[in-house]
Amino acid sequence: MRNPAPIIATLCLGLLVVFLLLRTKTPEPSAPPAIPEKPVPPNPTALSILAENPDWISLEAYQRTISRSDFEKLLTDIFTTDDTWREFILIRDEHAEIITSSDPAKPPFVLSFATPENTLPTPRGWKDTATLPIPPEGKPLSNLHIAIDPGHIGGEWAKIEERWFQIGNEKPVTEGDMTLDVAKMLKPLLEELGATVTLVRDKPEPVTPLRPENLASLAAGSATEDPNSLRKLAERLFYRTAEIRARADLVNQTIKPDLVLCLHFNAEAWGDPNNPTLIPRTHFHILLNGAYTPDEVRLADQRFALLKKLLQRTHEEEALVGKTVADTFVEISGLPAYIYPPGGNNVRPVPSSPLLYARNLLANRLYDCPVVFMEPYVMNSTQDYARIQAGDYDGLREINGKPLPSIFREYAEALAQGLAKHYAR
Repeated sequence: MRNPAPIIATLCLGLLVVFLLLRTKTPEPSAPPAIPEKPVPPNPTALSILAENPDWISLEAYQRTISRSDFEKLLTDIFTTDDTWREFILIRDEHAEIITSSDPAKPPFVLSFATPENTLPTPRGWKDTATLPIPPEGKPLSNLHIAIDPGHIGGEWAKIEERWFQIGNEKPVTEGDMTLDVAKMLKPLLEELGATVTLVRDKPEPVTPLRPENLASLAAGSATEDPNSLRKLAERLFYRTAEIRARADLVNQTIKPDLVLCLHFNAEAWGDPNNPTLIPRTHFHILLNGAYTPDEVRLADQRFALLKKLLQRTHEEEALVGKTVADTFVEISGLPAYIYPPGGNNVRPVPSSPLLYARNLLANRLYDCPVVFMEPYVMNSTQDYARIQAGDYDGLREINGKPLPSIFREYAEALAQGLAKHYAR
């Protein structure tokens, strides 16, 4: 029998080595992990693209200028399309509490309502119909500063704007050039009636210094990665957003008018701009600011603009001026009223006229005064297309079997007469 002592000694030695090896590999207790810094939360204020944070303190000027009943009626009947506003505005007997941010630590803006014994005048930077002095005979627009905003840009930008189409070798239809032509005809007519008139643009070039390439990085933040889609998005940011915001800055900071006339020609879907579809109908309507959709109410800058418009009482002035302008325009042009398809969630009819609708557009939202947003004719209707192709001319010309004036002169003269009729009385 073998002596077991050497074997036992060898086993003990091996166990000692394993113990020492395991001991050296056992990590020292680590220090408690460092508590990470609290992440900086994103800006809790949801804003429209290219918008700045609203100056809620500026609404202090409207304390006690509007009654609760007027505030609630305008809010529900004109400025919103459903009850989403209740998520952000709490109406109490004596005041409204308005949420300005999604940050719960930020207190709401409190607007105190007027009472019969404590009603303050509404501060505004524009003159309304009721406060204008009686004009001299033949000059009903005296003491009135009007800005004319020819819609779109035209020129080399017309195709990018998608306000261009052409049939065969005929003259292309470009809305931005047509609105500028009307604006240049309208200006002397309004001046002859006594108004001070300023054109927001006087050539087919952008007001904004930005170009689509300047907005490419902003477009790249969208969900799409398709290069063509990104280019299109950058172009839309240029002509739909940056351009209108630049015009608003010019109107609000430099021109400072009492009324803005936004000139447009309407259109219906025409499909391929090189082979457009013409339709047999034409129509007319005017847009006033209002009808903020749920998504728009949730954006702080648009909620602020809604309240500022409501408190300035621009709607009442837009409806007063717009009704007379619309009635006169229809009387002269013979255009039927446009009727929005049922079920639309971004528009409200204005009770005072079937020709007026409330809709929230960037221009009639951002301009700090009443805005009459014109939408006459249909560029791709058979009748109006023929008149556009005929160009400008004196007197009457037979168009599709009817003696008709220049569509551009009719537009300018009907609008000027509507304004003269309104302010004369």
